[in-house]
Amino acid sequence: MFIGEYHHNLDDKGRVAVPTKFRDDLVKGMIITKGLDSCLSLYTQDGWDKLLAEKLSALDFTKANDRAFQRFMLASAMDCQLDKQGRVILSEALRRHAKIEKKVVLVGLLKRVEIWDEAAWENYSAETDKTSNEIAEAIDSPII
Repeated sequence: MFIGEYHHNLDDKGRVAVPTKFRDDLVKGMIITKGLDSCLSLYTQDGWDKLLAEKLSALDFTKANDRAFQRFMLASAMDCQLDKQGRVILSEALRRHAKIEKKVVLVGLLKRVEIWDEAAWENYSAETDKTSNEIAEAIDSPII
């Protein structure tokens, strides 16, 4: 389970350190792909296999939106491994999608980690903080 917010810097080779507390879950490998809201999504290999098998494969390829979403998620997906220092490389294409230049935020969201450009995360977070009560009201199932 991934939770928390962690700030790191991207190095000159496009690598970012993965928080120590996340690393044990990622030693078998991970998949990084485009995420929604202009971030990246990182999944454990097992999590990705379940997502792919249960969700993406269930989409109807005869429907344009289903095909588009499959392409969005799968075309940019990369198999990744942690290096000896616990870093992972983010491809140039993925960095462009998330507009990541130097400062990076990794956000644990239970079954996935989102990787954000720090300024984009701060803007997004500030906006959602302002409307968190309304967002909570709009959720159909009770959380707390």
